[in-house]
Amino acid sequence: MNNKLGKIMITGGAGFIGSHLTQKLINENNEVVVLDNLSTGNKLNLNSCIERKNFKLIVEDLKNQISDHLKEIDTVFHMAADPEVRTGFSDPKLAYEQNIQNTFELLENIRKRDIKQFVFASSSVVYGEPETIPTPETFGPLFPISIYGGTKLACEGLISSYCKNYGINGTIVRFANVVGSRARHGVIWDFIKKLKINQKELQVLGNGKQSKSYIHVNDCVNGLLFSAKHTKKNIDVFNLGNHDMINVLDIASIVCKTMKLENVDIITSGGTDDGRGWIGDVREMNLDISKMCNLGWNPIENSQASVERATLELVSESR
Repeated sequence: MNNKLGKIMITGGAGFIGSHLTQKLINENNEVVVLDNLSTGNKLNLNSCIERKNFKLIVEDLKNQISDHLKEIDTVFHMAADPEVRTGFSDPKLAYEQNIQNTFELLENIRKRDIKQFVFASSSVVYGEPETIPTPETFGPLFPISIYGGTKLACEGLISSYCKNYGINGTIVRFANVVGSRARHGVIWDFIKKLKINQKELQVLGNGKQSKSYIHVNDCVNGLLFSAKHTKKNIDVFNLGNHDMINVLDIASIVCKTMKLENVDIITSGGTDDGRGWIGDVREMNLDISKMCNLGWNPIENSQASVERATLELVSESR
């Protein structure tokens, strides 16, 4: 067991990233409690953990009273959130409830317990469209352009204040686009679903030139744990992504090739007048990850390799 983390709770631990994090920690013989309402998570994601003595699953919503479940917990990884960036425009209340309100309720419960460490899964979208690319953690002020980004930034503010006021050690990790097995949202999964319906044509929202960093979920989990173990301050922030970017049209080509589809008519349509896929879509995102790298962490696969590996995994899972 990693003594720095102690007994661990993972909110949203049955979800895409959360289940991979759970699996790794269980395999390393940590004692892990997963709390998930299974609204977007799936119990099947935890099949390899269910029978393990060092694992416990609690099906519960964060808005309910969970204080008793936090007894003897040393570290909380807060992964639970509304997973979709683009749904915030049509239903901002959902993003508020799932992200801000649930985080507040969790922090309120944590401050009443002797929790040593709080690790928060934030997002690159808190930066909005920064003038500096690659974007370092020190860039500011931050002006998110999506409701999702706004709620994540609000959560960061809450976490910082709770850490400063109540002596919690906080780690905020801003993710680039995370891809890999068990993902059930995002551009790769969307393309696979569309091509299963129509193998001759693929609609790409926006102009397809949107370029962003992608990181495979295995690299993401390793980086997340690395940042938690290397937090030296009362509250610290880490970017977690890749050194490079890939655009949406190249991802579309990778998906078509992986599915062994030829002569697919890739159509750029919909989106916004300035080429975004949707209102709030960031056109270019590349996080400066030098802070993590200088401490000794590096992603194993670049953006293209991450997308290629994730596509293979998701095509297999979609069969």
